[in-house]
Amino acid sequence: MSVRHPVIAITGSSGAGTTSVSKTFDQIFRREGVKAAFVEGDAFHRYDREAMRRRMSEETARGNHHFSHFGAENNLFEELEALFRSYAESGRGRARRYLHSEEEAAPLGQAPGTFTPWEDLPRDTDVLFYEGLHGAVVTEEVDIAQHVDLLIGVVPVINLEWIQKLHRDKAARGYSTGAVTDTILRRMPDYVRYIVPQFGRTHINFQRVPTVDTSNPFIARFVPTPDESMLVIRFADPRGIDFPYLLSMLRDSFMSRSNTIVAPGGKMDLAMQLIFTPMIWRLMDQKRRAEAQSEVSCSG
Repeated sequence: MSVRHPVIAITGSSGAGTTSVSKTFDQIFRREGVKAAFVEGDAFHRYDREAMRRRMSEETARGNHHFSHFGAENNLFEELEALFRSYAESGRGRARRYLHSEEEAAPLGQAPGTFTPWEDLPRDTDVLFYEGLHGAVVTEEVDIAQHVDLLIGVVPVINLEWIQKLHRDKAARGYSTGAVTDTILRRMPDYVRYIVPQFGRTHINFQRVPTVDTSNPFIARFVPTPDESMLVIRFADPRGIDFPYLLSMLRDSFMSRSNTIVAPGGKMDLAMQLIFTPMIWRLMDQKRRAEAQSEVSCSG
């Protein structure tokens, strides 16, 4: 963790909704004049799209049906931890981009599913912002979570997460229900081993719970809307959280435990704005104080 160079990480599974949360942070950063270095977790996959397909075919031929993007062997965990550590110490680091689509790839003269070259992060940023699968991973070799100053989990209940993934992959990527189901099954061991434990290390979790029947996610015709959901917000450390204020602003919300607010699903963006804006104020205030103290020490 770092006072002068804070790291914020949004972590969640594929289809969880981390991208939507990132957009909320982007709004806050622009409004508050915070310059962020944005890093996507996909950039730290080990293989590009074609190489991953080849490796998956090879592993399947060997009888390994659980080779997935969630696992340690398919990700550059050491490089991700090095980036977080380097940024926390100096405000610098190296990253790259994964080009998901033709729209992203064409201007760079690359094919979709490839990586850009490794490059230095922009200079003079206020915060590093990560969004991806592994922002709080801890293994025997790495401890990525230890470097994060604000760690947020986005965790729809599992059936809702699967519905969101099914509809996204079918609509945006042209996959069949069977293909997406196979992906979910292949990823399950790594999901349990690498994804789920992260949510016990996060500072705040946002979990959307549908209030409609999602008992069979593989035949759901529609993704439950925010208004058909409730939002469970869990704070690992409730000290300093102004719960009466949040409850007054998030109408029809209540506290289910001493560290947990339950609010209407449609209030998710408002809840994030109310919760994270003062947290970013504090991070930036601590940063300015530390920098001012450093200047005084150097001048002395």
